[in-house]
Amino acid sequence: MKTKHIAILIFGLLTIKGISQTEKEVLDFDPAFSHSVYVWLKEPNNPNVREQFETSLKKFLRNSKFAKTNFIGVPPKATRDVVDDSYTYSLIVTFESAEAQDGYQKEEAHLIFIEECKELWEKVLVYDALGLEE
Repeated sequence: MKTKHIAILIFGLLTIKGISQTEKEVLDFDPAFSHSVYVWLKEPNNPNVREQFETSLKKFLRNSKFAKTNFIGVPPKATRDVVDDSYTYSLIVTFESAEAQDGYQKEEAHLIFIEECKELWEKVLVYDALGLEE
């Protein structure tokens, strides 16, 4: 009976370890500086415009020398008054420092993305944040 309980416990621990974040995944997110971008496309319901935007954005992020981690998202339907779901895309990028984020703004990959997509959006809002020191 005890062997069965130990086997179940070991299986449970291995399962939890398998679905939890690895140490590397946790370290990849850099809390020093985050750059949150919200984009409103001129034609948000046009699949060709969306494909062009997503393709250019993904290419840019693959080629960025400064962005450590990134998240590209679309808004879910808001169910609370405090949630703004009016944007078309959100992008959250982390950096090791404010200086790295400055480099990102000037790098060729970023400038190419802006040139390729600037006619697609009607509004862009950016929220930058420095992480709290522990």
